[in-house]
Amino acid sequence: MNSLGFDKSEKDTKVVVAMSGGVDSSVAAVMLKKQGYDVTGITLKLYNNANVSKNKSCCAGIDIEDAKNVALNNDFKHIVLDYQDKFFEGVINNFVDSYANGETPLPCVKCNETVKFSDLLNEAKKIGADALATGHYAIRKGSLNDASLHKAKDFSKDQSFFLFATQQEQLNYVRFPLGDYKKKEIRQLAEKYKLSVSDKPDSQDICFVTSHSYRDLVKNLNPSVNKKGIIYDVDNNVIGTHYGISNYTIGQRKGIGISGSKEALYVIEINKDQNSITLGNKEKLKQNVINFKNINWLGGNILPRGLDCSAKIRSTQEDLPGILDINCDHGTFTFEADLDRTSPGQACVFYKNDQLLGGGWITA
Repeated sequence: MNSLGFDKSEKDTKVVVAMSGGVDSSVAAVMLKKQGYDVTGITLKLYNNANVSKNKSCCAGIDIEDAKNVALNNDFKHIVLDYQDKFFEGVINNFVDSYANGETPLPCVKCNETVKFSDLLNEAKKIGADALATGHYAIRKGSLNDASLHKAKDFSKDQSFFLFATQQEQLNYVRFPLGDYKKKEIRQLAEKYKLSVSDKPDSQDICFVTSHSYRDLVKNLNPSVNKKGIIYDVDNNVIGTHYGISNYTIGQRKGIGISGSKEALYVIEINKDQNSITLGNKEKLKQNVINFKNINWLGGNILPRGLDCSAKIRSTQEDLPGILDINCDHGTFTFEADLDRTSPGQACVFYKNDQLLGGGWITA
């Protein structure tokens, strides 16, 4: 077996590498090339936004050129595919609709779920590739037919949370060459390989909008979302007016537009049907039972009924212990301790030790 799990030589194993133009995917591609694999890099043109800052973007403008240069300088084929329509349909439309529905979206998960591990994976199969490799920090274990997904060696960079929607058939086909490396080691490899992107900053936050412009994007694509509505307190008293539920997320404290309160107020509920939001103190955000739907299960034969495991509802938090119960396509996770709730549209992702068992989309 070679390092990707195929019973043939590296030179006879064709690998498509998804190259965003950043340091991680560039190192993944060059690493596989130097190991002797037949590598083809593919970069997806996802949007054309001249206002996106260099340290936040991927798959646009300069990033495409960076990926081309890495491939040219390391003697492997590179292809650019225009996926702007697919990205708009699968990611940006979902992003806008989520905010219009009083939810908070996870566009990175939707990007992996649609354009990367659906459309791009199919492109890789069309050109006869044995596998699709990405620069994600995650570890795939198992054979060609029963792979499992695990946290990366570098827990601070682990991206398994964003991969929870990967289908079993897709996971069998995908490889993550960087999973066993620390981020600092990848930077060192980029310097060793003399890559032009060795000191390129990592992309941050949502790649297709700047930190303050998502509201403008939502407003431009769905002007109807900015309807005035009522702000209530937890006792159903009217305490103010909002100017569109898309401007708020569960747990938000700043920018609410309410002053004079003796204590800090947070958004604790967004009601699309009534076009209202409710504010309360920090304690009103606490809960320990999370409900979710549209579950993707990667735990194989592990039974998700009364399962003692761990979960998290934010990518940046540590997974915390509790009990998982799944019934068909709906489920609950009961944490041992209270935590701050999050918005519908976010994800609850479950783990057993370092193995990702699956995840679901949080409901109201």
